[in-house]
Amino acid sequence: MKQRNVKYLVFAGVALLAISLASCKNKNKKLQDKKAVSMEINQEKSDLLNGTSRAVAYSGFRSGQHPDRGNGAVNPSDAEILEDLQIISKDSLFNMIRLYDSGENSQSVLRIIKENKLNIKVMLGVWLKAELSAHETCSWLTEPIAQEVLDKNSIANQKEIDTGILLANEYPEIVIAVNVGNEALVEWNDHKVDTDSIISYVQKVQKEIKQPVTVADNYEWWAAHGQKLAKTVDFVAIHVYPVWEGKDIDEAMSYTIENVQKVRNALPDSKLVITEAGWATVASEFGERASEEKQEKYYHDLLKWSKEMNITTFFFEAFDEDWKGETANPLGAEKHWGLFTVDRKPKKVMEDFYK
Repeated sequence: MKQRNVKYLVFAGVALLAISLASCKNKNKKLQDKKAVSMEINQEKSDLLNGTSRAVAYSGFRSGQHPDRGNGAVNPSDAEILEDLQIISKDSLFNMIRLYDSGENSQSVLRIIKENKLNIKVMLGVWLKAELSAHETCSWLTEPIAQEVLDKNSIANQKEIDTGILLANEYPEIVIAVNVGNEALVEWNDHKVDTDSIISYVQKVQKEIKQPVTVADNYEWWAAHGQKLAKTVDFVAIHVYPVWEGKDIDEAMSYTIENVQKVRNALPDSKLVITEAGWATVASEFGERASEEKQEKYYHDLLKWSKEMNITTFFFEAFDEDWKGETANPLGAEKHWGLFTVDRKPKKVMEDFYK
């Protein structure tokens, strides 16, 4: 009987020890998870692009103008581009802009900045066309992209990359970073490119220029799939759009911070730049969630937070672009993200600056 009691006590002790160890392990895991969730977003001032947190996305196409959609582009004139740049940089409101490609219009922007000695720096874009057919995941691709087209796109992409390299080296005092590919990795877009291909493109550009190189894409893609690419780029460029995800202005900043936190947790060692974030003022897709008053609030709240966090943020965008989206829907969201109308009139958010 005594021997049985000793065995029981030994067994009970071992069981208690196992439970205790398991409990400690679970507590440690919870602490680690909590630590991950609360990982610091705030960056150092040295992480800012060109030392500033405030920047804007710029595309200068006015009514009747558009980039090349297969039959050639209708580009803004030099005088129109100069007017835009003077509006953007008035009283140093924005001294840094984002361009989306290295085409003729972007080349004109760089030349005009230099010729007029404007105090504007540029994050230059390298636009990548589809090298993969995302017809199964992109809602507006109704049929596969022909392989012949994809092959031509790949050749065009190489030419665009080479042009971007030339421009970055021709304007080293103006171009402060180069972005290779815009939303070319997400499943839902129509110009998809393989991740490994983009990595090779980034590496090619890095070898040829002195400026930092990145890739711009949706925050969810970076958080879920960006580990490999993040090790290649010089900083991670993310897009956040609460209004596209059904949020109204009362949730806008908390959701934006949640988006950025998601990327920070996934990529703790990467420098972050928000290369697109904005609020549409008119949108049949958003109803009452779109308004000039809500854009004004989001603009001020976002840029205040970005400054506190030392995160360079390119607000999307400088001017409305009525060439975008469906021609039959003038109220479509794609046309109405500007801080100014397509006629260069200040919206509510800019009225105090442009009285």
